[in-house]
Amino acid sequence: MQVETVLHDRLTTLLSVDATPGIHIVDHGHQRHPRLLNTGIAYIYPFWNLDPWGIRALSSLSALAFDPALVDATAAAEFTKRLRKRLVAQRSSRYPQPAERVDMPMGCVAVFLQSEAHRGVQETCYLSLRQMVAALLARQDRRPIVIKPHPRDMAPATHAYLARLAARDARVQVVDANIHDILAQASVVVTINSAVGIEAHLHRVPVVLCGLSDFHHAAVTVKSPSEMDAAITLAEATDWPHDAYLQWYFADHCLNAGKPTLVQDFLEKVAKMVPAS
Repeated sequence: MQVETVLHDRLTTLLSVDATPGIHIVDHGHQRHPRLLNTGIAYIYPFWNLDPWGIRALSSLSALAFDPALVDATAAAEFTKRLRKRLVAQRSSRYPQPAERVDMPMGCVAVFLQSEAHRGVQETCYLSLRQMVAALLARQDRRPIVIKPHPRDMAPATHAYLARLAARDARVQVVDANIHDILAQASVVVTINSAVGIEAHLHRVPVVLCGLSDFHHAAVTVKSPSEMDAAITLAEATDWPHDAYLQWYFADHCLNAGKPTLVQDFLEKVAKMVPAS
């Protein structure tokens, strides 16, 4: 088997694939071709997408059906236990988290924002950042609303906007706390499609999404501000299969870079792209 590394131009990727034989693996890609697979971190390490549609929100997992009854409950419990030991116990996440422990209000509505400037979030939004937050503030719910900006969002306009909200509404707390401190006290998580939406399953917290996501199967998705109130009610009333979903998404459909069978697993995914002779 011959392997070649090429610096590619995203604007001409499909032309390059057409002109070159073999299977092409594109870093952080989101284009489709019979001989192309897209790869990137699948929210948390050491799991990777290797997918014909794209990575994360744009991956083909979004089109698959999830049935918790088909997931081995014992394997799922063991898998989730290992994830919790590594991530929750160590208070670790994909992005560096503050080491200082901060007390969060019990039963809060936790909101995790994303940086539209840093990465292509906009094309996957059903609600913008401000529409999402405004829909939450419009609810007749007196619980604290804890908002964590994205660690890479340095836009002064976003931070000024959040400061104005906190000054006007006593429910709003804008924090830069460790996500695990927040999730440990949250009653529900609201986000567009942040990785925290799937990490919330480690804390058994229900999730409301406001954008396109490939982990929508175990969350409630909002497509307009008017749906927010009912979505939160439904998310909190549902008995979510947290362990089964984590097993299904990560163990069953992603590459685990820490497994001794990584090369074999990789080649099996590549083989599925090769037309039968």
